[in-house]
Amino acid sequence: MIIDCHVHLYPDAAIADPAGWAAARGEARWAAMVGPRADGGASLQGWANVERLLRDMDAAGVDRAVLLGWYWENAATCGEQNRFLAEVVRRHPDRLEAFATLHAAAGFEAVRAELVRSRDEGLSGLGELCPPAQGFSYEDPALAAALELAAQWRWPVNLHVTEPAGRAYPGRVETPFMELMALAQRHPAVRFVFAHWGGLLPFFELNRAVAKPLANVWYDTAASPLLYRPEVFRLVAQAVGAGRILYGSDYPLRLYPKHQAEPEFARFLAEIRGCGLGADELAAVLGGNWQRLRGEVGEESPSSSGGRAGRARG
Repeated sequence: MIIDCHVHLYPDAAIADPAGWAAARGEARWAAMVGPRADGGASLQGWANVERLLRDMDAAGVDRAVLLGWYWENAATCGEQNRFLAEVVRRHPDRLEAFATLHAAAGFEAVRAELVRSRDEGLSGLGELCPPAQGFSYEDPALAAALELAAQWRWPVNLHVTEPAGRAYPGRVETPFMELMALAQRHPAVRFVFAHWGGLLPFFELNRAVAKPLANVWYDTAASPLLYRPEVFRLVAQAVGAGRILYGSDYPLRLYPKHQAEPEFARFLAEIRGCGLGADELAAVLGGNWQRLRGEVGEESPSSSGGRAGRARG
């Protein structure tokens, strides 16, 4: 089974007029990230409604997709997208699941009410969040309360992570690794997913003092072709084990902008299959690890599935 754990979907109004939709909601960061590039080139952002998403999944053999929220700058936008995603999942429960998003500035009571409503409407996780981009602290009490609910409900929590040495791009905000690790350590019962290979944080786990507080963390592969060479799969598997890698595409981003005019899944999946992992490791990365994280199959610790360092093929 192939499960893409990092997909974004937006309302038709946002697709039709991203700049106007964002301006009406005070979402300048999102507008900058999906808009035209400063050098005049086409945006990396592709667009797809749910019907297009399902067609592209079918074409590439993707069985299920996890629709993530966004790290919006305003609580009202979080609630609006949560309602949109809940309706999408209600219509396609066999193919899609979705996560709720939040803004801690709304305060504890409002955040709790929004998450309870989202759960009751069928959402099943939290994220993609990025406190530095949203303007609140990793230590915010409302975020802590939300994570306690996530642990209680066994919701995975997806956090956007920016690599410290990467290129500049519109909307980029640095991720403070020490604060991120401290967050995971404060909430050991939460199943965290650090997006975008965790900004290559898994390589820091070669230091045992770093590995211990990250024992409850998985890493997704979202936007990988835009960031890293294909051997990142094999090297991260050697560093932390293939059992902690989750296939995520960041669809509908155009991951191969020189060769890809429209969003699709197949090219990235072909790259993954050719990255040097063994058959069991590939099966784990492409869906098995997500099923274990969600408790759909026999649960294992994140480091035990798919092999440790010595089992990854070079």
